[in-house]
Amino acid sequence: MLSRDDVFGELGIGPVWRLREAPPASRPPLTAAGSPSTTWDQLADAVARCTACKLSATRTQGVLGVGDRNADWLIIGEAPGADEDAQGEPFVGQAGKLLDAMLASVGLKRGENVYITNVLKSRPPGNRNPEPDEVAACRPYLLAQIELIQPKLILALGRFAAQSLLGTDEAIARLRGRVHRFQDVPLVVTYHPAYLLRNLPDKARAWEDLCLARRTMQSISTA
Repeated sequence: MLSRDDVFGELGIGPVWRLREAPPASRPPLTAAGSPSTTWDQLADAVARCTACKLSATRTQGVLGVGDRNADWLIIGEAPGADEDAQGEPFVGQAGKLLDAMLASVGLKRGENVYITNVLKSRPPGNRNPEPDEVAACRPYLLAQIELIQPKLILALGRFAAQSLLGTDEAIARLRGRVHRFQDVPLVVTYHPAYLLRNLPDKARAWEDLCLARRTMQSISTA
């Protein structure tokens, strides 16, 4: 896993004992912080004011994430949709309700040992697929979240999130069913809840993925 200095360096955050270079003008400057809560505040402020890509011109607001900031489970989706853009929280609406049901099926609950976020922090117009420059602009925020949370397991929801995190163009059918790693953190791939709403038969496969994630977490906890 990248060191704290490496991750925060991408956001313009330097250790308190080192002078910090000025961050790019398009990304709001972040100052060194002595406590995790201050650092989360910095991230939230940076996402809210970020103009590092063109999505800042069309979004309502940035959506950093929601949940337990010390969670073992980190859930990563693709990007905010219309409801998320309006409410400022990831996975609301029907897809959010299905995600909550999926979590409940393995004994989890939103906000309790679970943190939910997306690869992108801003909604693409018309919910189109994210573009490479948009992913690159948001990547430092996601890396900083992972560094702060220190999750024991990542659950990637959907093809785009899985491909972005794993740096591959393989189909989700080939990525499912095995444990990957992202910066030394075990990563399990499953379908996005929005996809499952349109493809009900694949709910059984999603259940298999959740069981794999639960077994993986159990093996980590007993190691």
